[in-house]
Amino acid sequence: MPTGIEIFLEMLADAGVRYVFGNPGTTELPLSDALVDHPRIKYVLGLQEVPVMAMADGYAMASGTPGVVNLHISCGLGNAMGMLYNAFREGTPLIVTAGQTDRRLKFEEPILWGDMVGVARPWTKWAVEVDRVADIPAAVRRAVQVALSPPTGPVFLSLPLDVQMEPIDRDAVDLSPPRVPSRRVRPPIEALRRAVELLASARNPAILAGSRVTEADAVAELIAVAERLGVSVIAESGTTHGRLPFPCDHPLYDVGLPLWSPEVRERLNGYDVLLVVGMDLLRQYVYHEPSRAIPEHVRLVQLDEDSYQIGKNYPVEVGLVGDTKCGLAEIDRLLAERMTESQRVTATRRAAALAEQSRQRRVALEQRIAGERDLRPMTPLATMASIARALPKNAAVVEEAVTTTNTTLERLGALGTTDGYFGHRGWALGWGLGVAIGARLAWPERPVLAVLGEGAAMYGIQGLWTAARYRIPVTFVICNNAQYQILKIGARGLNLPRAAAGEFLGMDLVEPEIDFVALAKSLGVDAIRVAEPDELSDAVASSLAGDVPQLVDCPIQRAAPDRLQYG
Repeated sequence: MPTGIEIFLEMLADAGVRYVFGNPGTTELPLSDALVDHPRIKYVLGLQEVPVMAMADGYAMASGTPGVVNLHISCGLGNAMGMLYNAFREGTPLIVTAGQTDRRLKFEEPILWGDMVGVARPWTKWAVEVDRVADIPAAVRRAVQVALSPPTGPVFLSLPLDVQMEPIDRDAVDLSPPRVPSRRVRPPIEALRRAVELLASARNPAILAGSRVTEADAVAELIAVAERLGVSVIAESGTTHGRLPFPCDHPLYDVGLPLWSPEVRERLNGYDVLLVVGMDLLRQYVYHEPSRAIPEHVRLVQLDEDSYQIGKNYPVEVGLVGDTKCGLAEIDRLLAERMTESQRVTATRRAAALAEQSRQRRVALEQRIAGERDLRPMTPLATMASIARALPKNAAVVEEAVTTTNTTLERLGALGTTDGYFGHRGWALGWGLGVAIGARLAWPERPVLAVLGEGAAMYGIQGLWTAARYRIPVTFVICNNAQYQILKIGARGLNLPRAAAGEFLGMDLVEPEIDFVALAKSLGVDAIRVAEPDELSDAVASSLAGDVPQLVDCPIQRAAPDRLQYG
């Protein structure tokens, strides 16, 4: 008879799982043993749980299927918690597993035992310890279905060692694979009609759009609504800007909201109605006065699969609970029916004016980049412009270098697809390097670029070994200013006295500086250091066209601005 862990893997494979990402220990040995010659699932080894979890995260976000992680009991789960927090904030469908000690030892609280379910529960949709081998099929079905049902997110299964090894009679259990119900539920029609009347009659409407638009496969529907209304589409701010909700080269795309309340209010003050779709409204980071970021006069129409998000922080005029793709399609259909000729003319004129404003912003940005091209070390703008010149249209880009990237690739229209952008949402560091590896496993036909800060990269640098071990061709660009620059900017933003004087403790990565070229080569990844714009463009283009991983260390200016600008 098969063992519990063999049935576990069989059901995961039947659910379409192709990879298990892990770092093993004693309590995971039955799983490792069962995967030695498994015909359908490949084990991807990471040297530490931070890159392991990030790889699964990237794979799940890119593929739209569950990322499966196997961790080593309490200590492995502890190492992975920062990346679990990221996945929870993103809503990534992960199935996180960990071995548990033999149940016969539980009473004496043996070495490495712990209440892992209690630890994982706050940052998962569902967490459970499987106490009976007969419950493994139901546990797998529920885990897959819960992870993939909106609002999507991670789940956690604790698997005791003896349950993994116990034989199970396959005729005595139901091995039906998971079946996830369709998410395509339309919002109520009367609410949709009220929303359309409000949008069509608005003096100056706009759209706030977030990551869940892309994750609901609703970009085309959002484009249709935006073009029919002739309005700006503004992405969520950098604190939650994880996926690209709208084509960045579209003339109606207005990049992202600012980071802080005063600037958000100023940006939104001219609008009277906002359609909010696929985003958390709002999830800010640093408290600023006035605390209310949305101006009081703005009326909100909010569409989301998750009813908890609607009106959570700001009252809405119309709340639409339902699938983003279906909801936007219905809004577009009703707008086509109900807009008057005068409203259509106004929308067309407004769209033309917004397109001209977009063109002027692009020209101004390009002129600013040209003015910085001869500065050395390179400025963040010049660095990102050099990368933009090297990006193929089908490239996927993972960003974890917020003070360098600053939406420059979007503002230049350099991201060729909406689904190929991955930005940081949870802000636990070490995420980007592993996510890029996972995304490339999901998309073997697409070049993948990770743009990383040197500080963030060091939290998950062990992932380079995995890229080398499995020959996963990802290009890693380290934007290297040898400091935690965002902390310096934050300290100045808080008006801290020593920060104002330029004095910082524990924020400079010097004496010694990290030799990323030597470090990458020690982990099996070829690496070079470049300091010129054209050299950077050539290095990125060559690496993206290759079939092996490569790291490019790029020194950039170290002077920290007083305030982080976004968009």
